[in-house]
Amino acid sequence: MKFSDSKPGDELLQDPPDFSLVLGGPLFQIFRRTHLSDDSLALVKRRVLAIALFAWLPLLVLSALGGQMLGGSAAVPFLMDVDVHVKFLVVVPLLILAELVVHRRMRPLVAQFLEQDLIPKRDRNRFDAAIASAMRLRNSVFAEVLLIAFVYGFGILVLWRHFMVLDTTTWYAMPSAGGSTLTATGIWYGFVSLPIFQFLVARWLFRLFIWARLLWQVSRLELNLVPTHPDRAGGLGFLSGALFALIPLAAAFGAVLSGALANRIFYSGAKLPEFKMQVAATVIALIFFFVGPLLVFAPRIAQAKRRGLLEYGALAQRYVREFDIKWLRGGAPADEPLVGSGDIQSLADLANSFEVVRTMRMAPVAMQDVIRLAIAALVPVGPLLLTVMPLGDLLKLVFGLLR
Repeated sequence: MKFSDSKPGDELLQDPPDFSLVLGGPLFQIFRRTHLSDDSLALVKRRVLAIALFAWLPLLVLSALGGQMLGGSAAVPFLMDVDVHVKFLVVVPLLILAELVVHRRMRPLVAQFLEQDLIPKRDRNRFDAAIASAMRLRNSVFAEVLLIAFVYGFGILVLWRHFMVLDTTTWYAMPSAGGSTLTATGIWYGFVSLPIFQFLVARWLFRLFIWARLLWQVSRLELNLVPTHPDRAGGLGFLSGALFALIPLAAAFGAVLSGALANRIFYSGAKLPEFKMQVAATVIALIFFFVGPLLVFAPRIAQAKRRGLLEYGALAQRYVREFDIKWLRGGAPADEPLVGSGDIQSLADLANSFEVVRTMRMAPVAMQDVIRLAIAALVPVGPLLLTVMPLGDLLKLVFGLLR
């Protein structure tokens, strides 16, 4: 597909539709016009470097000028603040990399609904309308402006200032009678760097909402599911590819948690076991946000399974009855040999088809897909285990799990 200077999504829907969850929106247009991205979201290194220079490097310079880079009056100097480095040098690159991965791996998924003839012709207009609506949301200027307002109105002034600032002297804030007073570096951090980070996170959550909404609208259609499809999801198994594409995003959210916990452990005297519920809740929430949208197809798959059990059950009953009459009740011609007959193979094939229907999954996702997401979210937290066990014991534990 070729792009012009017009906004992505303004083009007519193709057959099959060429829909990308991430290829659009005002920020994408800014990246294109500043040559930080091309039409296919390449130039990832350039975007990562630009955002790091704009969000992280000024913090390094300002903290050095203010004497808070390595020590000074700050109990938490800038270079020792694990959370801020994780945010801008790990999480932001992962969020940007996730765009490219999602674009390349999820882009063909929507087209599969048509290529596999899952959408009846009578519902094609509704299918196209759902995609067009998703494109409008993806490209919405109002939506991204609203996200910016949310970041400053709630993410910074409420969430960060009242719940996330460490209760000690840091490179960005000093405790005061009114709560905390921002340093010069803290002003840049609180009103430039941190909003950039929070906006990228909020923008991804909005995209996940668009994806969930699109899948829900498609699930309302009368899908042509095939109960005997070998993916055991009626032909919807290709949607599990979306979860694989979201692995960098799961790792990014896991890194956000890891950075926050690291500061609490190093500077507030907390211990890693105290946060086991937070870690578990984060993993469960990620699985819910990533896997949950695929569960909207459960009623359609269940309907296909019930229909398949009835239809293939009736077919199997008819076949085994005729097989019984022919081969066990003397119905076969005297000159027809049993050895080499295709009847037995057909019986086995029919049994296999019935078993596929009987073991259909209620969602187009397998347990290994969920496990991959959980591991991706937990990997960034892994280094914090060094705060409760020696490196040698940690390596033994990892190698033991890999056996």
